[in-house]
Amino acid sequence: MDEISREAANYLAGFLDRRGVKHVMIYLPFRNELSPLPLLEMYPAAEYYLPRISGGHLTVHPYLSPREKHEYGFEQPAKGAPAVGEETIEAVVVPGIAFDRYGYRLGYGGGFYDRFLSELPLGVFTLGLVPADLVVDRLPRDDWDVPVGWLATERGIEPAELE
Repeated sequence: MDEISREAANYLAGFLDRRGVKHVMIYLPFRNELSPLPLLEMYPAAEYYLPRISGGHLTVHPYLSPREKHEYGFEQPAKGAPAVGEETIEAVVVPGIAFDRYGYRLGYGGGFYDRFLSELPLGVFTLGLVPADLVVDRLPRDDWDVPVGWLATERGIEPAELE
């Protein structure tokens, strides 16, 4: 997975650079998710942020915030870490177990990213980071699911298809 993560991050770095993006929310990988962390060295021109999940909401915090372990086992910014508003973010790299070609994702449940993505200002790039072999034709979805606009894999970055 490390090599696939690096290849996908290389495409992400080029995508962000060509668009002049300077504020990017990434995530700390959990279980078998691809890692966006190679972006930190491949695209140092950006400031990076991490999500924190608490009380059913996702908030955004500087990457270098102190961290703690969430009850589900992943690391996240610690309680009390300074937060930034969604309007600061220009791109969001979204984790997923799998994505479909329309940008819908299979995650670990809870709807945190769906609620967050639905509140982002227009013009924010949303990119699902996933191995190419885990981009499927169609995933089951609910009315509240929010698709990403782009799919980033080790083979490149493609816009999600419109239905």
